[in-house]
This record gives sequence, structure tokens and C-alpha cells, in this order.
Amino acid sequence: MTPRPKNKRADQWLQRLLDSNHALVILFFFSALEATIIPVPLELVLIPYMLAERHKIWRIASVALAGCLFGASMGYWVGFGLYESVGQWFLSYTGGQAQFNEFLANMEGNGFWAIFMVGLTPVPFQIAQLAAGASQYSYWLFLVASLLSRSLRYYGLALLVMLIGEQAMTLWRKHSVSVGIGLLVILVIGLGIQYF
Repeated sequence: MTPRPKNKRADQWLQRLLDSNHALVILFFFSALEATIIPVPLELVLIPYMLAERHKIWRIASVALAGCLFGASMGYWVGFGLYESVGQWFLSYTGGQAQFNEFLANMEGNGFWAIFMVGLTPVPFQIAQLAAGASQYSYWLFLVASLLSRSLRYYGLALLVMLIGEQAMTLWRKHSVSVGIGLLVILVIGLGIQYF
């Protein structure tokens, strides 16, 4: 059986990350951006990084979590203090006003669980942050809900990588470019539909 050709571009990108002295710092800021601005799943970075650096897999998950909580806090405080300017601009730019209104209605009776459930998914966490801040929902309850849900996400991913190991790396090498392009196309189409 002949080995499958590797995805050279994905391998080069991964090697640059691994060679960097600031890989964890980069991951922290990428996680913060994913939580606030870039609705592209962080797993595209985390899976290969965790596989290549298994000896620090829990540190990687912790840095991703810390970056996410930092970004989520920024989103909350934008909603709390700058909703009328920055928050409204963000919602009009992304076309998320309807999602915002729907999430705000869900928060009235189930604030903690609404935030927790949204925190398990990558999108629309930005909407949840703005809504929690704009409604002046307790920052500490928001932070705890975010911490619990995103801990499940990142530490669960680390556990999964530990369990299936090289099978995950094989899938990533084979499909990373097509999945990344697919997610980008879906994002652009979704924003286009909401905007127009």
C-alpha cells in the first residue's frame, strides 16, 4: 500500500508554528480573536498543534481557554459600555441584529444556560457576549458559564487528540486545506446573505 501524499502547505504552516518561540502567545491571541471577531473554529489550529506537541497538550488547551476568556471579556465589556456605538456597528456589519434580539430574549429566563450552550459552539459566541454586556447580565456568571463551556470544548478536544492520536493528524493533513476553504466560503456566503 503506497502512503498518501502529505499536504505540504499545511505541514509547512504547522512547522512554522512549532518553530516559533512565541507559539503559545500566538495561540492566545488567535483564540481571543476567534472569540470576538473571527468566527472560524480554532480547532483548525489546535488539532495539529496538540498532536505535534503532545507533551504540552494540556498547556495548549489552557492557553486557548485563557485567550478565549480574555476575548469573551472584551466582548462583554463592549456590550456593557459601548453597545450603542461599537456593538451596533458590529451587529450591522455582521448582520447579526436578529440573532442578537433572539439571544437577548433567551437570556431573560435562562441567561447562564443560554451562554453555556452557545459557549460550546464557535458561533455566535460574539452575539452572546454583546447581549450579556448590553443587558448588564452579571459579569461573573457570564465568565463562569463561558469558563465551563469552553473548558469542555478545549479540554475535551485535548482528550480526544490523546485518544485517537495519529488518526487525527492523518485526517488533518488530508483535509485541512479543503476544510479551511470550505469554512471560509460558508462564512462569506453567510455574511453576504445577512448583509444583503
